[in-house]
Amino acid sequence: MPTALEPNAAYRHDRLRQLRAFCFTAEAGSISRAAERLGLTQPSVSLQIQALERELSVTLFERRGPRIRLTPEGEQLYAEAHQLVEAIDGLAGRFSEDSRPLDSGRLDIGAGESSTLYLLPATLEQFMAEHPNVRVRLHHLSVGDLMDALREDRVDFAVGAILDMPDELRYRAIYSYGLSLITPPDHPLARRDVINLRDLAGQDFIIPPQNMTTWRLISLVFQQHAVPYRIRLEVGSWEAVKRYVGLGFGIAIVSNVSLAEHYPGIVVRSLPEVFPKRTYGAMSRRGRFLSPQARRFLEMMRPDFFADDVNAI
Repeated sequence: MPTALEPNAAYRHDRLRQLRAFCFTAEAGSISRAAERLGLTQPSVSLQIQALERELSVTLFERRGPRIRLTPEGEQLYAEAHQLVEAIDGLAGRFSEDSRPLDSGRLDIGAGESSTLYLLPATLEQFMAEHPNVRVRLHHLSVGDLMDALREDRVDFAVGAILDMPDELRYRAIYSYGLSLITPPDHPLARRDVINLRDLAGQDFIIPPQNMTTWRLISLVFQQHAVPYRIRLEVGSWEAVKRYVGLGFGIAIVSNVSLAEHYPGIVVRSLPEVFPKRTYGAMSRRGRFLSPQARRFLEMMRPDFFADDVNAI
């Protein structure tokens, strides 16, 4: 026999679906992308958002070209609703993961080149020594593939440096590094104690792939200060950049994270402060709860990672 509580239960279920559609759309900036994540059709997501707008008597989104953005009322609702949706959606996963022992299961980490080569080895060594029964997979990915892996939950989290962080992902910095100039020993700039932007004008540079985050930042500084430069050679990795600088092909600007170990045949010089520091951190998809294995690994990288926020990423 129907009870008086059933309509309220259905109402709460509809409201949760509406809020989930709204939050996913707010994070993706697109109804079609939200529908893809939810496994629904685009009209279905649109109808749920429209129903929520009617019930609240507000407009939640405004359209700006191909993307949509939150109205002030939408921003207020998202601030109140997204943590609730994430908590409810993550309940099953949290209890399932928490029931597993820490010394079993698997851990999938995504990383770019710098993180793979320079940031992760020490923590990986410690983690694998303490938890030998956890199967660890390190996915070495480009920036674009890294974003896709996070969105599709193919990795638990990723470690890297990103200039343009999508709304559907969360990020927390762990490391900070400056940039340095590297030259061959016989280059005129190798004998300079102080390097300024004028010294870099017209020089032959060796660069990594131009879509890499650090080079995009360097190029932006050159553009902002109208510093002309020549690309002498583009190579596939930071290790190759250092190698070809040492061979005398040109000079390069690299993140100090790649200079942790001495590299023969190159001279390192400090750069002007107009070149900002880079942060490397951990990224995850909003709404994804971290397994005990993932949380332990991040605490090894930064002991206070979860000190002020149980869901820091």
